[in-house]
Amino acid sequence: MKKAILGLLTLSTFIFTSCSNDDDTPPIDLNEVTAPATYTFSRNGATTVDYNGQTTRIEMGEEFITALKDNSRTEAQLDGMFAHAEGNNDFSDATLNASNKSIRSKTAASSDYFSANTTDANAIKADFDSWIAAQVSEVFPAWANNATAGNAGQLQEAGGGSTRYISGKGLEYNQAVNKGLIGALMADQMLNNYLSTSVLDAGTNRADNDAGTVAEGKNYTTMEHKWDEAFGYLYGTDNATAPILNEDSFLNKYLARVEGDTDFAGIASDIYEAFKLGRAAIVAKNYTVRDQQADIIREKISTVIGVRAVYYLQQGKNNLGTDNASAFHDLSEGFGFIYSLQFTRKPGTNAPYFTKSEVDGFISQLMTGNGFWDVTPATLDAISDEISAEFNFTTAQAGS
Repeated sequence: MKKAILGLLTLSTFIFTSCSNDDDTPPIDLNEVTAPATYTFSRNGATTVDYNGQTTRIEMGEEFITALKDNSRTEAQLDGMFAHAEGNNDFSDATLNASNKSIRSKTAASSDYFSANTTDANAIKADFDSWIAAQVSEVFPAWANNATAGNAGQLQEAGGGSTRYISGKGLEYNQAVNKGLIGALMADQMLNNYLSTSVLDAGTNRADNDAGTVAEGKNYTTMEHKWDEAFGYLYGTDNATAPILNEDSFLNKYLARVEGDTDFAGIASDIYEAFKLGRAAIVAKNYTVRDQQADIIREKISTVIGVRAVYYLQQGKNNLGTDNASAFHDLSEGFGFIYSLQFTRKPGTNAPYFTKSEVDGFISQLMTGNGFWDVTPATLDAISDEISAEFNFTTAQAGS
């Protein structure tokens, strides 16, 4: 009898303590997650990893940005590469021509930022359309002319370096497109779409993942696939099990650049580990860990964009007035990375580090009057400092 009473008291104490703890702190999730050594996941002996659509768009992007520097191209040809329709002969690769994917359809098209904001989505797409059109109408006809303030043409870098083809404001439209897509396509789809709970948990995704129910005709659950698609926008042309980096002209390349700066060494590993652990968490059905890793990726990818925006402004500043071709090239890259800031994502929020309005303000400062011909070091420093202040780095760290 004493043992029975003691048992009841102990059980009562346990129940009371448990209920009390629920009021004070969230329950502890004991479902531990261990990441695999590499981004390798399988079911029934076959891989569950698939991000071929992202690889396709990156490959389309590579051909597209190369074509932007070919002054024999027409606007219609370039528009076709940007807004490809299945079966059209827009690319040199027949596989890309047969694809139903396009770059434009996924530009400024994330669930979290643009599904309910078609006004900004359309304005952003229109920016890319206008840069393509201006490359053909302004820069191509002046290809052989020497550029001057207010007049498009070419400038050669000091010492017989590269020739840059610029607008009357000094902007390389091809760089605006290239670096702008890093944010508007790659980062936006990764951070604000495929890593978003609105996409990962859409419909019956969570219940299906809990039950191990795979997508029709596939070996993966829909949630697993969505996470892989985010992964693909960074590693789509890289080696998923041993990333090399610098394997494309978009996020992969500039993660390599930031990783190579001693002030930011380790960021590549942080991102890769978060992708692995988040994917493992989906397999383990631990959505708390999944979402924690998504926030790490958002912070780190956003940092890459912020660092390179400041880097190029500072590099451009250093050559202003002495080697304008080099300066304007760097500032054009900076322009594109600044544009990409509106697609970044602060961890734990539904907001970018800089709003579209703030980004438009930066662009306006850079393009006032004759643009890069007129911009001052003071303006470049002020923009750099404002960007750095939003991140966990200084202008000196990012700019060197």
